Amino acid sequence: MVAVPVSPTLSEAQLKRIVTDGTDRMAWLRARARGVTATDIAKLSTPRSIQSAAYTKLHGSSFTGNAFTEHGKAREPEIAAWVVSEYDIHPSSALFHAENDLRHLATPDGAVLRENGILELCEIKTTNKAWRTIPRNYMRQIWWQQYVLGAERTLMVWEQHEDFVPVGEPQFRWVDRDESEIERLVKLAGDLIDVLIARTT
Repeated sequence: MVAVPVSPTLSEAQLKRIVTDGTDRMAWLRARARGVTATDIAKLSTPRSIQSAAYTKLHGSSFTGNAFTEHGKAREPEIAAWVVSEYDIHPSSALFHAENDLRHLATPDGAVLRENGILELCEIKTTNKAWRTIPRNYMRQIWWQQYVLGAERTLMVWEQHEDFVPVGEPQFRWVDRDESEIERLVKLAGDLIDVLIARTT
């Protein structure tokens, strides 16, 4: 399966909020560096985590990947194909900005605008652990993506592996939009931006 940069079902208003379609990785990385992404938000839970996230935004990270991230990259297209066949949510690599703040950014793994006008997203993960619940950092990532794109719910899909061999079919759970959590995350994003401005002026 070949992933398309942008889901073919999105509305004109949603397409206008694309910062970059993700086909140029360097352009995608540069654009992400200028705002607060779902990956940034996933790390924000305490005042100390805001300081740490600000440092990483300004100085970069020494982490360049490992066997687990490489496995995830290799498996994502296969899992995305399963998502298309089962739920008709198309893969996407596009970076979007929020309607009212260009600094608020997200790149969901998939998106579909249903016939009833409801936008649904998909997020894909691989893990070597059995999940009883979706980890909290991933929940923050999901809610942020919903806020940025205006989505109502997200299909969280994960594939467990043992020694990098997939175990069974992908598992999934729908996550509904949560306005109170989104409001909290928007405030945390504002705190992070304030720290970034203070450190660069």
